[in-house]
Amino acid sequence: MIRLGLIGYGYWGPNLVRNFAEVEDAELVTVCDLHPDRLNLVKNRYPMIQVTQDYNDLLTNPHIDAIVIATPVDTHFDLVWQALQHDKHIFVEKPLTNQVDKAIRVIDEADRRQKVLMVDHTFVYTGAVQKIKEIIKQGILGDLYYYDSVRVNLGLFQHDVNVLWDLAVHDLAIMAYLFDFEPNAVSATGTAHVPGQPEDMAYLTCFFDNHFIAHLHVNWLSPVKVRRTLIGGDRKMIVYDDLEPSEKVKLYDRGITLNETGEGLYQTVAGYRTGDMWAPQLDLKEALREEVEHFVQCISEKQRPITDGLAGLGVIKILEAANKSMAKHGSPVALD
Repeated sequence: MIRLGLIGYGYWGPNLVRNFAEVEDAELVTVCDLHPDRLNLVKNRYPMIQVTQDYNDLLTNPHIDAIVIATPVDTHFDLVWQALQHDKHIFVEKPLTNQVDKAIRVIDEADRRQKVLMVDHTFVYTGAVQKIKEIIKQGILGDLYYYDSVRVNLGLFQHDVNVLWDLAVHDLAIMAYLFDFEPNAVSATGTAHVPGQPEDMAYLTCFFDNHFIAHLHVNWLSPVKVRRTLIGGDRKMIVYDDLEPSEKVKLYDRGITLNETGEGLYQTVAGYRTGDMWAPQLDLKEALREEVEHFVQCISEKQRPITDGLAGLGVIKILEAANKSMAKHGSPVALD
């Protein structure tokens, strides 16, 4: 039995508690939050779970094997580091930390102590993304051309990170999972409309060594909520709409065909190919349930998570470079 303690019962905390409380081979022992009213919600709904306002109660409890961290990003490093010093496994909300150097430190420490370090990149565990991964791996799309995503809504505003670190992190995690190649440079532009607050809308472009390109549009000031991604290849193309109730993934047999004339390349004629659309059947299991079960399994079987510390580090590298690019009004920033 894996026993867990959770720090942070804010926006995402209730979802984590609900899922961890129902996982076999796991027991959520204690929930920590600074606000008594939040802890009262836990006590009323889960009377068997202990509550506390002091996270040290979780760290020093020898019966707790793992710590789940659902707090603001700027607290992640300190909490993860302290939990590792008490030999706890870690499940931490995205992004892993707010700096590359800090992410490297906790990854190295977790490896040294042989502890599971897992980042909550929930979308990677959705049936939709899993199916897209399968389609790409089978080569159905052919030569990959682009990843184009719009992820916008009205709120929730974050005060410690900008909109890229809040919303674009999802697509960066998805891209890292889907593709076996990484960007070599990024360009980002964005702006803040609330005085004293971080950027609330931004555009991020990722450049790759091949002709593949990725573009992300994120916004906290949209009048509508949109979660739509296009993935194009030379054979087929995918539309992934996370807000669709049933057919979230649609595979289109559409594209262009290039026909050279007798006068050579400069007379190339583009033709259009329009074929059928196919909506594959998806696993409808809740992604977060799949994710927390994977975390418990990784601890029990001493496995490395799909979204481990290194996956989290790759995302943070891109986000740090994006911040530098935004400060230079979109000038490309190379990635090491």
